[in-house]
Amino acid sequence: MTLTDTFNRTHTYLRISVIDTCNFACTYCFTGRKPHKQVQSHLMQADEIETLARIFVSLGVNKIRLTGGEPLLRKDIADILARLTKLDTSITLTTNGFLLDNFIDDLKAANVKSLNVSLDTFKEDRFFQITHYDGSKRVMSNIMTLLHEGFDVKLNVVLMRGVNDDEISEFIRFTRDHPVHVRFIEYMPFSANDWHSEKVIHSNELMEIILRDHDVIKLDDDKHDTAKKYKVPGYQGDFGMISTVTEPFCEGCNRLRLTADGKMRNCLFAQTNTDLLTPLRNGEDVVPLIQSNVKAKYFQYGGQEMSHDIKNSNMILIGG
Repeated sequence: MTLTDTFNRTHTYLRISVIDTCNFACTYCFTGRKPHKQVQSHLMQADEIETLARIFVSLGVNKIRLTGGEPLLRKDIADILARLTKLDTSITLTTNGFLLDNFIDDLKAANVKSLNVSLDTFKEDRFFQITHYDGSKRVMSNIMTLLHEGFDVKLNVVLMRGVNDDEISEFIRFTRDHPVHVRFIEYMPFSANDWHSEKVIHSNELMEIILRDHDVIKLDDDKHDTAKKYKVPGYQGDFGMISTVTEPFCEGCNRLRLTADGKMRNCLFAQTNTDLLTPLRNGEDVVPLIQSNVKAKYFQYGGQEMSHDIKNSNMILIGG
């Protein structure tokens, strides 16, 4: 049994948000204040995350990514990792990196081999301006620890014109001596992040900037990849461009999302969701609900047009 939509896309990748809050307050995620924490009982408990994940795996999911908010803020994250590692699926994580030094052993025990770490700047003052948190040195130290410990590290860099676009070449140079995968992500619209198309660095423009200082070669992309991958010959790492806004990659989409309060979303820009947690707690079969949600998936942008008026939730509530 597979989760195939009406556009013949089979979904094998589930992103599970385990918490709806974050210690950072990044400007591109939400502006000015942290969201109100939901009552703990409203969130999926560890056993419920395991149960729903097991159901999705039985339906063909072979990759699960834990997200937030900041997933490592969750006090029982080690238990969640231990539960999920028993499933027939790969487990990975997206994090802002600040708390990673506390969980290296737990990640290894759960056989997590790859992590995505958000890093939008190398500059300490700019780090604080973007995240509203004094964590630059610790995040960089934790990234280096991950590399030393043999993890596959991807750096998520949200590019914003006039904010951090002057560091593009510096991120490329970082791949010279470190086996990291830098992912330049186009600035996307979310509730309260003051998005304007003028702030978006288009992929063509990004490549022009990179080619001023570097010769690059194209790497092979999988049909499900969100990033177009490149490499500077002789460098240890590589880089990619995720052009959600200007060159959407929806044709090969295989991703589904589960929010921290147990709502299933079939697209980052979906305008509706399906509550799985309530029926699960009521002892109901959620498989038909999952299948119906997948069948209702639009081809692109949740059935919307990309514009300043596009409707989308707060990123921290959707799950990174």
